[in-house]
Amino acid sequence: MANILGIFTAIILGVAAFVAAKNKTRLADEIVNRDTELQSLSTSQDLLLAAQKVLAQLPIDRAEIDAQAAAKTEEETKLKESNDATKSQIVTKNAKISNNTQELEERTEKLSKAGDIADLAGKMTTMSEELGELDQSIDANKATLANLIKQNISTLSDATTRKKELDNYSKGESLASLKTRIRSIYPAWGFVTLADGNNGGVLANSILNVVRGDETVARLLVTAVESRSATATIIPDSVGEDVVLMVGDRVVPGSKDEKKKASN
Repeated sequence: MANILGIFTAIILGVAAFVAAKNKTRLADEIVNRDTELQSLSTSQDLLLAAQKVLAQLPIDRAEIDAQAAAKTEEETKLKESNDATKSQIVTKNAKISNNTQELEERTEKLSKAGDIADLAGKMTTMSEELGELDQSIDANKATLANLIKQNISTLSDATTRKKELDNYSKGESLASLKTRIRSIYPAWGFVTLADGNNGGVLANSILNVVRGDETVARLLVTAVESRSATATIIPDSVGEDVVLMVGDRVVPGSKDEKKKASN
C-alpha cells in the first residue's frame, strides 16, 4: 500500500512539474511579445519626433505644410490604432495571467490532498513571483502608452499653432501673438524702430497698430526686419488728432484691410 501511495504521489508531482514548466514557457512568450510591443512604441515615438522637426521649419511653402499636416494626421491615426491594439493585447495578457493564476490555485488545492508537496510549493512561489514581475512590466507599458498619448496631444496642439502662424504669413500679417513697443522715434523721417523682430513675430510689409488703452492712435508699415528689431514707417494721416507718438507705446498686429481704409 505504501508503494502504491508513493507511486501515486510521484506521478502527481511529475504532472505538477510539467504544468509549471508549461506555464513558465507561456510567461517567456508573453515577455517576448511585450518587448516587441515596446520596440514598436519606440519606433512610433521616433516618427513623432521626426514630424515635430518638420513642423519646426517655418516659414516654408504653404502647400508643403498642408501636405506635412496631412501626413502627420495619418501618422497619428496609425499610432492611435497601434496604441488601441496594444491596449487590447494588454487586456488579453491580463486575462491569461488571471486564468493561469486560477488554474495554479486549483491544482495546488488538489495536490495538497496527496501529501507533502513542499518542493512543488517552492516552484509555485517562484512562478507567482514571476507573474508579479510581469504585472509590473505591463503596468510600466501602460504608463508608457499614457505618456505617448499625451505627447500626441501636445504635438497636435503644436501643429495647430504652426498652421495659424502660416495663415498669418500667407496674409502678409505679423503673428497675432506679437506684443511689442516703440523703441525709438524719428519724426523728421517719419519712421520708428520696434523692440522686437523676426523672433517676436514681426513680418516685413505687414501693418501694425499703435494702441493706447483700447484705442488705435496710429498705424505703421514694417519696412525692415531683423531677429530682435524692426523698422516701420508711420502711415500718413493715420496718427490721431493731437497724438504724439512716444517711446514705449504699445504695438500690436494690424491688417492690410485697415491700410486700405486709411488710404481712402
